Amino acid sequence: MTRSDETGDATAEATELALEQRYVDRLYGRLDDLRRYAQERLRTVLLESGGTPQARSERESFNQLYTDDLAKYDAAENGLCFGRIDLERGGDGTDDGTEARYIGRVGILDEQGDFEPLLLDWRAPLARPFYLATPATPDGVTRRRHLRSRSRRIVGLADEYLDVAAAQRAGVVDASTGAATAGVAGESALLAALDAARTGHMNDIVETIQSEQDAIIRSEHRSVLVVQGGPGTGKTAVALHRAAYLLYTYRKQLDRAGVLIIGPNSTFLDYIGQVLPSLGETGVLLSTIGDLYPGVVATVDDSLRGGELKGSLDMLDVCKRAVRDRQELPKEPVRVVFDTYELVLDRKTVSTARGRARSSRKPHNIARPVFVKAVIDALARQFASIVGENLVGGGNLLSGEDLADIRSEMREDPAILREIDRLWPTLTPQEVLTGLWRDPRRLASAAPGLTESDRAELVRTGPGFSPADAPLLDELAELLGVDDSAERERSARRWRQQIEDAQGALDILTGSASQDIEDELDPEILMAYDIMDAEQLAERQDGNRSLTTAERAAGDRTWTYGHVIVDEAQELSHMAWRMLMRRIPNRWMTLVGDTAQTGDPAGTSSWQEVLEPYVARRWKLTELTVNYRTPSEIMTIAHDVLAEIDPAQQLPRSIRDSGHRPWARRVSEDGLDDAVAAAVEAETQLPGTTAVVVPQGMRSRFAHLESDTVSVATVRDVKGLEFDAVHLVEPHAVVAESPRGTSDLYVALTRATQRLGVLHTESLPESLSGLTHTESPEAANPRGGE
Repeated sequence: MTRSDETGDATAEATELALEQRYVDRLYGRLDDLRRYAQERLRTVLLESGGTPQARSERESFNQLYTDDLAKYDAAENGLCFGRIDLERGGDGTDDGTEARYIGRVGILDEQGDFEPLLLDWRAPLARPFYLATPATPDGVTRRRHLRSRSRRIVGLADEYLDVAAAQRAGVVDASTGAATAGVAGESALLAALDAARTGHMNDIVETIQSEQDAIIRSEHRSVLVVQGGPGTGKTAVALHRAAYLLYTYRKQLDRAGVLIIGPNSTFLDYIGQVLPSLGETGVLLSTIGDLYPGVVATVDDSLRGGELKGSLDMLDVCKRAVRDRQELPKEPVRVVFDTYELVLDRKTVSTARGRARSSRKPHNIARPVFVKAVIDALARQFASIVGENLVGGGNLLSGEDLADIRSEMREDPAILREIDRLWPTLTPQEVLTGLWRDPRRLASAAPGLTESDRAELVRTGPGFSPADAPLLDELAELLGVDDSAERERSARRWRQQIEDAQGALDILTGSASQDIEDELDPEILMAYDIMDAEQLAERQDGNRSLTTAERAAGDRTWTYGHVIVDEAQELSHMAWRMLMRRIPNRWMTLVGDTAQTGDPAGTSSWQEVLEPYVARRWKLTELTVNYRTPSEIMTIAHDVLAEIDPAQQLPRSIRDSGHRPWARRVSEDGLDDAVAAAVEAETQLPGTTAVVVPQGMRSRFAHLESDTVSVATVRDVKGLEFDAVHLVEPHAVVAESPRGTSDLYVALTRATQRLGVLHTESLPESLSGLTHTESPEAANPRGGE
């Protein structure tokens, strides 16, 4: 190419950038208009005070509405518009015969009032060709353009021509040979995103979604969709973008019920926490299994064996026995004084009452009134008999009304209630489980099938609960029950009144609409009565009206969600699945995971095993086959580890090389600390993040190396995360410390996007024999490359 050609190309690109900038400036202008409108409306709402209860409810609802709008507009600020597709209009083959569609984070309509889209939301059906079109199946797309921006400025663009004629007109395909020339972008936008240094928080992939990912994101399957994928295939990103897509497509349904996303640990949730807000969605509940039970935060770690035991379905019987053991029979007759007379509660009386309560088949706390009634009836009869015997001439002269009064007084008698509470107490799940773990005798009674050594793994004297305790608390909550029938009836009456009030508010707004908006607002800007009905407005006023759906759901154990997404789903125990399935009775779920990466001994190696008890065969398996994160050099090492885990599994195909050869360095035990510190120091000179992955027992030993860009963590801590560089310490110990140690090794190796190093004092596992042995990382990778 001559210098004049290069100058011409640069001039042409500058012209294109200027044109795109002009259009993007227009989009940001509209975004600012929408933001100002929401701010003004919100300010008006906040300044108003007083009025009827209906008026106050209306203000609170609109306060939430405009606050949500502002959050959405703010989230769309960065990278508002990231793409464009040019489509054939069926014209004469010139540029005038194409239609341009711009793709972005939110949808924006034309300010002229004809409701033509200036910007398509990436989730809209009309935007889908941006992700799916290929030269083989262009779907009418002649050119796809990726726009790179910094703040509000367009700083670069990359074109992909899907139509040969369009490419020839643009001068990027040789007219005689059809061969591509400069300007064909291919996967450049994707590779640029993959090669960028990590920041410690996950970025969305809305600009670079690939076709196999898009098919899963937009899947219409309405039962359990399983997304199986190896390391780096984008499982987490697909799950999050699917959540955003479903909220966009099924807004009314999911706004009411909410979406729950389960992650493996709190570090992971923090890592992904900005993705959905960046896509305009802020109402999703993110939680771990350990924190899903309301009011309980998991702060205790179980041993591997302890967690495995708690995750087993054997715990169902243990929980049942633990509750039944609290329904006691007196060893000796219990004497209570009522109205100066001594009454006796003997074993037979209590056993009869207990049998009646149990035969009701109600949960423990809800069955308690049955037990109480039976005991009170027996005591009342005993009291009547004693009183009758003391009457002159004998005989029981107490009427039915007298007995009713006696039973009523007995229900309030402190001495009688104290004995009833001892024999059949009102219990909470926390009380039962704490008592079980702290009292070896209770545990032995509830778990006779466990060995003494296994029971020792469960006994705990300190406070707090572990992640594996949460499903057990949930199970106990089902067994214990809460008698809330009266509260439910009050709530139903309150809900009916709120709907009536909300309809009245909307009627008032509808009647005054022409005076409020015709002169001052664009037709694009919709009022509340355009986008919600009375029931939706009432929902914004229900209970704690300032709380989002996700916040209300987080505090309600019985809340049922519209959709549930589980990341690292292979880690869930059988008991965790039971807990989760209670929250999604419609069984509309997206599960992402990789059975080769199962590290928890209570986890699964078979989707069929954990799902079919709940959905039979109504689940669908999809697979992601392309590795976008882990470079080929590292996956070559990981291949041997995967073969040891499951020879039948296929390694995902890496689409890129990093130029960095994975290395291993053997050092003495005395020199390990210095070697790790030196490797970390070398990484801090490079951009991005570093993880030092260590066995459980070494976490505190290297904690001093942590910084803003360096994490020291176990395999469990880094599951689901990614780093520019990973230094794995003592892989033999990682393998040895867990029954699934080889899977843990596989996870640790595949966290890196660029560089991998292994430091060890003992021989490496045989599966790591492909590593380059070196005395220093620099020797293995001169100047950071090969």
